[in-house]
Amino acid sequence: MKVIVAAAEGGVRRRRRYALLLAARDSDYVRKVYGGYLEVFVRAFGDDGDVGDGGGEEWDMFRAVDGELPGADEVDGYDGFVISGSPHDAYADDLWILRLCLLVRDLVAMRKRLLGICFGHQVICRALGGRVGKARGGWDIGIREVAMAESLPPYRFLDDALQGITAAAAAPYAKITEVHQDEVWELPAGAEVLASSSKTGVEMFCAGDRVLGIQGHPEYTADILLNLVDRLSSAGSITMAVAEGVRKQLEDTGPDREFWIKLCKSFLKTEEE
Repeated sequence: MKVIVAAAEGGVRRRRRYALLLAARDSDYVRKVYGGYLEVFVRAFGDDGDVGDGGGEEWDMFRAVDGELPGADEVDGYDGFVISGSPHDAYADDLWILRLCLLVRDLVAMRKRLLGICFGHQVICRALGGRVGKARGGWDIGIREVAMAESLPPYRFLDDALQGITAAAAAPYAKITEVHQDEVWELPAGAEVLASSSKTGVEMFCAGDRVLGIQGHPEYTADILLNLVDRLSSAGSITMAVAEGVRKQLEDTGPDREFWIKLCKSFLKTEEE
């Protein structure tokens, strides 16, 4: 599947190409309301604006969960890749997950920009030699405050996004939507923790300036979260009390979605020096 996003008016540049590696199947709700998860990610991370001269973006989707991945002859044509969340375990040995790990290593070796969200964050960690597993604190679902590390690497995408973020006593922080029961246990050699929370030690990490993992869901809107909470409670994966707690929490607060989207877009679109 392919989506083409128009470039902002007045700019003349080549069309960037991105690939979403979808690790989940579209829910009925997301398909009906948004047209599928590709549209959710493009709305969050894609550029918008009027048509420019040969500019804009092209987003393709590969259903990784069904074994569909870009071939060796296709990979070089993309500027960046995004690996989505998933109900599957990043540490499982399903063939499609093992093949995805191999692709991650190839992308890193090629110095492609690679962004992992939730499952994607975890599978990148695994592929590069880290350890992932069940979250020791159990489910984390709802809106959680994430604190940035006191010392951050001097990467432009971080500098751009952190301008104007709320400053706490020790470090800036931002709230994010969480829906996960697995987590990163140990980072790969050379990777750095960029953010943590009271429940999850590795909320965000990087491996150099071209690999970024985020445990939460910057792309989720409130209605997507509520629909997912309803499905999880109906399936017995979470209790009704937990589901009601999330609903009440959303009445009082929400994620700092603008910050997280700015961070992800800045990461994906930062030009080479």
